[in-house]
Amino acid sequence: MRHLFLLRHAKTERDSASGEDYDRRLDERGRLDSALTAAWLSAQPVVPELALVSSAVRARETWEIVAPHLPGCGAEFQDTLYLASPLHTFKAIRRTPASITSLLVLGHNPGLHELAWNLTGEGSVAARTALAHNLPTCGVLLFDCPISAWPDLALQANTLREFMTPKQLKADSDAP
Repeated sequence: MRHLFLLRHAKTERDSASGEDYDRRLDERGRLDSALTAAWLSAQPVVPELALVSSAVRARETWEIVAPHLPGCGAEFQDTLYLASPLHTFKAIRRTPASITSLLVLGHNPGLHELAWNLTGEGSVAARTALAHNLPTCGVLLFDCPISAWPDLALQANTLREFMTPKQLKADSDAP
């Protein structure tokens, strides 16, 4: 069994100083949401051993906030994950070394959302319904993948165990 986390970068400023989408930085909400998501990730029974991170500024800044909550999780920054297609991200996951049993991919929509939808075979109706609508900024999914090596990862064959959003984390923290 392998475990795959898909994490969309956090909320960003509308425009970067350079005018380039690649250079957009996190806004205040993005920094707060990243910290909430990081705490949630660190509390899971399975934590990532390796993170494949888009090299875009907003993804790197999200990772900088998440990383201290995941000690021992290495990171590989990949230019090709910036606005990657679902197929490209799928292929990047399948190239993960056999020694890694729990992987996190930090990237962008629409590719990450489409990939998540295509990976899902089973899972709670509520999580699948929520995923059908959107993968919001700083939303994170956890899949149980019934494989012994990443090259065996298949579409529609994985269990969506968790789908958590900052909105849900905030609601949970406000609960009595």
